Amino acid sequence: MGIETYFQLLTDAEKKHFPEKLFFGGDEDLLYEKRRVSVVGSRAASKEGLQRAKIISKTLVKHDIIVVSGLAKGIDTMAHQTAIDSGGRTIAVLGTPLNIPYPKENATLLDKIKKEHLAISQFPEGFPTQPKNFPIRNRTMALISDATIIIEATDKSGTRHQGWEALRLGRELYILENVIQDSNVSWAKEMLDYGAQVLSRENVNEIFTHIPYLTSKFEDAF
Repeated sequence: MGIETYFQLLTDAEKKHFPEKLFFGGDEDLLYEKRRVSVVGSRAASKEGLQRAKIISKTLVKHDIIVVSGLAKGIDTMAHQTAIDSGGRTIAVLGTPLNIPYPKENATLLDKIKKEHLAISQFPEGFPTQPKNFPIRNRTMALISDATIIIEATDKSGTRHQGWEALRLGRELYILENVIQDSNVSWAKEMLDYGAQVLSRENVNEIFTHIPYLTSKFEDAF
């Protein structure tokens, strides 16, 4: 199925911010098969945050869910690497062209994802790397995912952009309870009023079992 067919299957809300072009490296079928869940959080992740990202990503793979993230430092890198190490599949949605790893130390990881998994960018080669690219990237990441999980964040974290985009698109949004309990992160509690759910050690398996396959409409187009 081409990207044109994909676009036609979107709702009006989804089409509003859908990229004019997408560039792919790897297995494009990952856009249409299985459930996909974004795992996002701080670049300057804490040791505890990295451990939580590892546990969550392993659990997603256990439930046969594709792990989506943004190839950034910290939580994103841990999510991708854990999915690969656990025998799962992963999609990297970049805020840079496909030929530019960001950060540079993720060059090997990006190459592996392009060869064995899937990397996506809406930025053509030669496009400058700018801060505004990354919130735009988060919109696309929320769009191609059935749900988003926020592992760790600060009050000014770019992660909040993806959280709001997921809610606007009618996607499931799960926020780890450590983020909700952080008095320095005001937007996380506000998101609960708009439909986000708290993800805890007690409910994680139940939630992952019942994450809806919202983007199955793309698979049904075959």
